[in-house]
Amino acid sequence: MLITIVVANQKGGVGKTTTALNLAASLSAASRKVLLIDLDSQGNSTTGIGKEKAEGKNSLVDVLIKKEQILDLIIQESGYKFDLIPASSDLISAEIELSPLKNPTSILRSKLDQIKDKYDYTVIDCPPSLGMLSVSALRAASKVLIPLQCEYYSLEGLAAMDKTIKEINQATGENIEIDGILRTMYDSRIRLSREVSKELEEHFSEKLCDTVIPRNVKLAEAPSFGMPALYYEPEAKGTLAYLALAGEIINKFENNQAVV
Repeated sequence: MLITIVVANQKGGVGKTTTALNLAASLSAASRKVLLIDLDSQGNSTTGIGKEKAEGKNSLVDVLIKKEQILDLIIQESGYKFDLIPASSDLISAEIELSPLKNPTSILRSKLDQIKDKYDYTVIDCPPSLGMLSVSALRAASKVLIPLQCEYYSLEGLAAMDKTIKEINQATGENIEIDGILRTMYDSRIRLSREVSKELEEHFSEKLCDTVIPRNVKLAEAPSFGMPALYYEPEAKGTLAYLALAGEIINKFENNQAVV
């Protein structure tokens, strides 16, 4: 059964893309069949594993609007042990092209239903904004994972994200909820990091992932070499943290599966 993990945050620079691509790599290392979907027009999850954006050919927008087959977009094995649907620049115009359609934010979920027997997980890297694509991803989600840098404004961003999800639920009748909050770029030497982490533990203990992703040079370097950290530096602290996160997700989510 397919578990769709949506990695989302309305705030940029929090480790969203780093989390999406390294989680995909780490889940595949645990012998899970994984599809990474880059829904961000910037295409950082795509280029971060050494692939080019899907320009001048079928794209995810074509699948959502023109009834193209989602299977036709998949790059098998993507050079690593997971598959990829790459980003494309026309994702920028997706809002305009989707808006005339009937119930446009439900289309992605129906498309993912076509591949539910091929994968154990899909991991979706959302845009760092709350437009139609992000809403589509959230409506398709089995699980919502919010990466959060341990800084003051991140708490405000988390509150905004929670409010947004409640508004989507009210408007669509969905029952979306935040399933995991992931502390990223954590540095125990910085007092603010420790304070924000403590506040998260006090107020969001049920949602907070046990795994903490440290601030790590190798994690930051890996995308410039077109590699997930697991393939760039397998023993780096950041790599080991994402492997631990994959294990935590498998233990937590597979015991309470929700099918797309």
